[in-house]
Amino acid sequence: MQIVPIKKAVGMVLGYDITEIIPGQFKGAAFKKGHIIHETDIPKLLNIGKKHIYVVNLSEDMIHENEAARRMAEAAIGCGVTLSDPSEGKIELLSTGKGLLKVNAAALEQINLLEGIMFATIHGGHIVQNGQKLGGTRIIPLAIPQKDIETVEHICESFYPVITVKPVKPHTIGIVTTGSEVYHGRIEDKFGPVLEKKFNTLGSHILRQVIVDDDIEMIAGAIRELIKEGADFIATTGGMSVDPDDVTPSGIKAAGGSVLTYGAPVLPGAMFLLAEIDGIPIVGLPACVMYVRTSIFDLIVPRLLANETVTRLDIARLGYGGCCMGCEECRYPKCGFGKGD
Repeated sequence: MQIVPIKKAVGMVLGYDITEIIPGQFKGAAFKKGHIIHETDIPKLLNIGKKHIYVVNLSEDMIHENEAARRMAEAAIGCGVTLSDPSEGKIELLSTGKGLLKVNAAALEQINLLEGIMFATIHGGHIVQNGQKLGGTRIIPLAIPQKDIETVEHICESFYPVITVKPVKPHTIGIVTTGSEVYHGRIEDKFGPVLEKKFNTLGSHILRQVIVDDDIEMIAGAIRELIKEGADFIATTGGMSVDPDDVTPSGIKAAGGSVLTYGAPVLPGAMFLLAEIDGIPIVGLPACVMYVRTSIFDLIVPRLLANETVTRLDIARLGYGGCCMGCEECRYPKCGFGKGD
């Protein structure tokens, strides 16, 4: 790599982007890699503080920043992710559609321990939108040894994919609402419309809502009936507290449900239940899902709809970051709720 005074650089080719910053107006490449320096470029280069430029003459064992970024990004991405064009040595990762973002934090840690390399992403585990920026990567110097990029590629291969967006599959939802006060018409059910809106937003539809009394056999029968009718996801509401009349967990077990966990280290959402019958997810939703915007529902249900296997350890890990701050204006997922390290 050779440093050349600007006034002697006419006719030479830039080996990297030169950035220009105009506060409040512009930040970007004033001159792109590959640009041939002309006499008329000299005043602008001097105005942005460039008295010298690098003329890159890379040896065979060195890789330029743009190529390095491209190789690292391509090695890391899986389905649902695309790349921007390189700019100023950096490549951004973008979602190609709506889905559940998955990021392998262990892989990122190993990559970022390497000298001269950075790879940053947003938190995974939540829904992202089409075209959303997911992260970016670049090298710190202008060029880097080939072997360092090969190390990144080997790490990505070991953990592949490092970053992916899994499609959320449309499901047919059966809702079982328990509670004598609703069953006997003393109060109007408010949970059904909330769940319909939430599931519709995630691309699923409601098959039917069945309202039952606080009765174990009625609950179990309703679950079995909805599955027989074609429901491939069951959401139960009501009867999730410790009151003697709240028997929804018992009804789920009576229907043949294998309970993974009853209780979650999440606020709001501590009384959450997760079970399954022959691979069909069953969630017991606490009352908070009805009246708060963001809760345990938003941390777990999208993962289930993306056909993710949610383990008891996954639930336990929600404790770190699982306390919602209850902000006046909810910014989830642009906050720390449900996100650990």
